[in-house]
Amino acid sequence: MENTNKKIELLSPAGEYESLLSALRFGADAVYVAGKRFGMRTSSKNFDEETMQKAVNDVHTAGKKLYVTCNTVPTTEEISQMPEYLEFLDSIGVDALIIADLGVLSLAKRYAPHTEIHISTQAGIVNHESAKMFHDLGAARVVLARELSFDDIAQLRAKIPKELEIEAFVHGAMCVSFSGRCLISHYMTGRDANRGDCAQPCRWKYHLYEENREGQFFSVEEDDHGTFLYNSRDMCMIDYIPQLIDVGINSLKIEGRAKSSYYSAVTTNAYRHAIDDYLRDAENYKLQPWIKEELDKISHREYSTGFYLGTEPGQVLSNGGYIRNYSVVAIGNGTKDGIADITQKNKFCVGDELDVLPPSGVPFKINVKELINQRGESVESAPHAMEQLKMPTDVDIPEGALLRKALDN
Repeated sequence: MENTNKKIELLSPAGEYESLLSALRFGADAVYVAGKRFGMRTSSKNFDEETMQKAVNDVHTAGKKLYVTCNTVPTTEEISQMPEYLEFLDSIGVDALIIADLGVLSLAKRYAPHTEIHISTQAGIVNHESAKMFHDLGAARVVLARELSFDDIAQLRAKIPKELEIEAFVHGAMCVSFSGRCLISHYMTGRDANRGDCAQPCRWKYHLYEENREGQFFSVEEDDHGTFLYNSRDMCMIDYIPQLIDVGINSLKIEGRAKSSYYSAVTTNAYRHAIDDYLRDAENYKLQPWIKEELDKISHREYSTGFYLGTEPGQVLSNGGYIRNYSVVAIGNGTKDGIADITQKNKFCVGDELDVLPPSGVPFKINVKELINQRGESVESAPHAMEQLKMPTDVDIPEGALLRKALDN
């Protein structure tokens, strides 16, 4: 049975233009980005005025939406620059502003009157009264705090206006602090997380020093592997698509504006297929195994279900880094007469088995039988970054396809 009563938005991250194009290519309904100011990810390239205008045009041409984060907590000096920026975003037609600060919200109503207001997860909304208050102040959508369970969300949804939309994170990095409002980075490094400049000291490994034993340190152990006290697991809710939709969430949001275009492509593609499968036939829905497997092909920390099931996500005890099982080795540029044109990204060789993710979204495997360089010579490997190569193939490798190789971990 097709579920035609729900319109669920898949919202994907883009920290630079290639990620935006990947998100659109692989099925995002909307993309969220930041300008060079007032966004919570200063480590990303982000979008200047020219690229922001281009982004609006490209996203709207694709029939999708573009949201811009203005979710830092600005000082009095910083907020004086906000009206001009808001006027610019309003003039180019961005679809929504994601805002955490009440002062910025007030300015947005004055200087960006044609643009929807979405309240950031930084605002820490955990109850219906807060959600209704922001709605009364002009918000069309609230992004809930990540600390809520399914039961919490259901109760909140039942007590807010139907026209007020709910957005919630379903995949990506988790923060050790409540709703991302953290002082550790500023205290330890001078880099303020509330202005998008977090140094992620929560991912560092800590030891305990005893003042009378100079030069000695003691690990702060939780088990035999030691501990990373603040090192939260990543969220992955791909197994819970029916619950996410049925609880009343309107927009499923993927975290990751500081991540690669490959990450945006794979996560968007996986959630796109899962959402569509469920909405197409809810009664017989079952997550296809390959969809879940895709999320192990991106760089990630150990996964958890966040707070959705009413339990804390827990910390990664064994290491502070990422799990990497695959590497992108090439990008497809199209296939003609059995010859694929590809752009090399990382080294691979004749004889390798590659995993291909086409824009249609269903992965398949190929064996590299031959590689031909730009001089027409057969070569055994592709060691040069961005080298243009031809590869005979029995299957079509379309433009934009991602060619991946499993790593020997």
